[in-house]
Amino acid sequence: MKKIVLKIDGMTCSACSSGLEKYLTKQENIKNANVNLVLSIATIEYEDLTQKELEKLISEAGFKSLGEFKGIEDTDIKKKDRWLIIFLGILIIFMMYISMGHMLNLPSLPFMHHNNPIGMATIMLLFTFIFLWYGYDILKNGIKNLIHKTPNMDTLVMFSVLFSFLYSFYGYLYILFENFEYLNHLYFESTCMVIYFIKLGRYIENISKDKTKEAIKKLVQITPQEAIIKENKKEKKVLIDEVKENDILICKSGSKIAVDGIVTEGKIYVDESFITGESTPVLKEKNSSVLAGSISYDGYIEYQAQKIGKESLISEIVKLVVEATNTKSKIQKLADKLSGYFVPTILVIAFSTFIIQLILGVTLEVSFIHMVTVLVVACPCALGLAVPLVVVVSNGLCAKRGLFLKNGEVLEQAKNIDTIVFDKTGTLTFGKLNIFKVYNYSKYKEDELLNIVSNLEKKSNHPISTAFTLKKKCEVKDFKTLTGIGIYGVIDDKKYYLGNDKVLSKLKIKPKKDYQQEYNFLVQNKCSIIYVVENSEIIGLIGVRDVIRNDIGKTIDEFKKRNVEVVMLTGDNEVTANMIASELGIKTVIANVTPKIKATYIKDLIQQNKKVIMVGDGINDAPALVNSTIGVSINDGTDVAMDSADVILMNNDMKNILDLMLISQQSYHVIQQNLFWAFFYNICMIPIAIGLFENHGVFMTPMVGSIAMILSSLTVVLNSLRFGRDKK
Repeated sequence: MKKIVLKIDGMTCSACSSGLEKYLTKQENIKNANVNLVLSIATIEYEDLTQKELEKLISEAGFKSLGEFKGIEDTDIKKKDRWLIIFLGILIIFMMYISMGHMLNLPSLPFMHHNNPIGMATIMLLFTFIFLWYGYDILKNGIKNLIHKTPNMDTLVMFSVLFSFLYSFYGYLYILFENFEYLNHLYFESTCMVIYFIKLGRYIENISKDKTKEAIKKLVQITPQEAIIKENKKEKKVLIDEVKENDILICKSGSKIAVDGIVTEGKIYVDESFITGESTPVLKEKNSSVLAGSISYDGYIEYQAQKIGKESLISEIVKLVVEATNTKSKIQKLADKLSGYFVPTILVIAFSTFIIQLILGVTLEVSFIHMVTVLVVACPCALGLAVPLVVVVSNGLCAKRGLFLKNGEVLEQAKNIDTIVFDKTGTLTFGKLNIFKVYNYSKYKEDELLNIVSNLEKKSNHPISTAFTLKKKCEVKDFKTLTGIGIYGVIDDKKYYLGNDKVLSKLKIKPKKDYQQEYNFLVQNKCSIIYVVENSEIIGLIGVRDVIRNDIGKTIDEFKKRNVEVVMLTGDNEVTANMIASELGIKTVIANVTPKIKATYIKDLIQQNKKVIMVGDGINDAPALVNSTIGVSINDGTDVAMDSADVILMNNDMKNILDLMLISQQSYHVIQQNLFWAFFYNICMIPIAIGLFENHGVFMTPMVGSIAMILSSLTVVLNSLRFGRDKK
């Protein structure tokens, strides 16, 4: 199964996106398709198709593919677009003056007054042609989408514009034959007003959509456009696209790291706050990893390029944010579904209004105006923006706080979380361990024993391995990870096992002496305990100690205040786990468990209808992360843990999970408000547009309807952006 993200042109409302989505999903060899209106992209999972064939299907649906999505771009609102909006706005005012100035006893303009009906009507017609040219893309899309059986907002506008224009042109022909009473039956200005306000609305929406993308664009702009490569002991400045894997690059004081890599020479302090949130400069020296976009303070390094382009951490983060924005929650899918039915329903209401009113004896003109007004006032712009705009804003807020979401459903689920489960080592604690105490029962000197242990531990990805420093390298053969127990390896033909007390039961070892006193001492000092076994004999007992993360206690207290149950779920021994839990105020502790038991425990909570966040960092946490409602991995975690999680904490700050829950709650409320106003607007406006209240002096023309339509869209846009103001 292949996956591609294509940039789409021609989408104007949620009926467009849902229509294209339905069309693609129905096609053979396309497994799934998600279309994002705000970012104008389509994520397609497919097989046995080429990109050209996919683009042909998109064209058949009435839209255009602009090729593979490369990254977030500005809408690029040019100055000429702005001046065109201003110029045509002045022209609209001028047309209103011509057509309605006499009602207000305003002075008449030469050749353009009611005493010169042919001249006045001709000028209005010529102005209308300008607006028809300006709205050509709307009319074309409306007809095209109708042909492809995917009617959308443009279809409604197309009908209203063409009908009002043709009706007015019909009256213009009568005026040419000196039947001047038709001068009062011209609606050229309404035709122009509809087009103008639709285009003005899209102009404003494009500005607003760009604001919602700022956090993502800032991420893209972090990496420099140029790099310095070292070739034959000489420096050469190149474009970032020219850098290849394994190239040796140079970074000097004040410049940025160009790509992800490994330092090969020199020392330098860099600012990585854009990733970690840590403002303190970090020392980078030989064998240290560096991230693209990091700003150097002082020093000089040479580093080998490892991850470039799409493989860099920044590119991965951008991809995560875009994919999260493109994943639709249940409420967004519901809005899209409603929008898909909305346009055909409005068409039926509009045409039924026209026919029924004619049957009831209403004049042709009035019936026609009511039909056109319904088509104009019911444009589903507000409905189309109600959900996706909030999703993009929410993802931008999350990105600012170092929360990168892999799917949009996280935002919908986070507000309902009632249980949070933490792994201990590397999650509640830093995972930076030190050797606290060594009990040596072997013939080796302590340094020799530790060197054996260090060689074995360096083969492991478990955080406990960081406590050991390798001084003399030994050849380790047949290395294995014993899940939930420890590790195994062969050095100098001797079998070594390192692990917790389960290693004793696995090997059926009966200790020759009682280690309980030493064991208790290490436990009392909050140590994790490693049994060192050579062949089938215990030769050492080592205690290593971890450090609790800063402010994690305050964060846990805040979870409790919000009535969220806090659980520690760890593979470490019960005594050590309980000591850490006691210090942090965690009452529920499940210790000494294997990855399978961790996953089973999470499944059991889910079956009890609990909404669970699981926070972990290691390979052993991956099954639990996958089975939880929301899986959260810290940025220092293993690749497997991060791949299994729904959310990555880039700055490793647990209190950002509280931010996620708050953003989720707020975004849901804003979506509800947006949907309410979108539907409330139509419920109120359509009966007025039909003419049900004309006897009470309440009525609406197409021109007024176009103004009301844009105000509804602005309400949704401004409400969404109000939520997006980051007060933190």
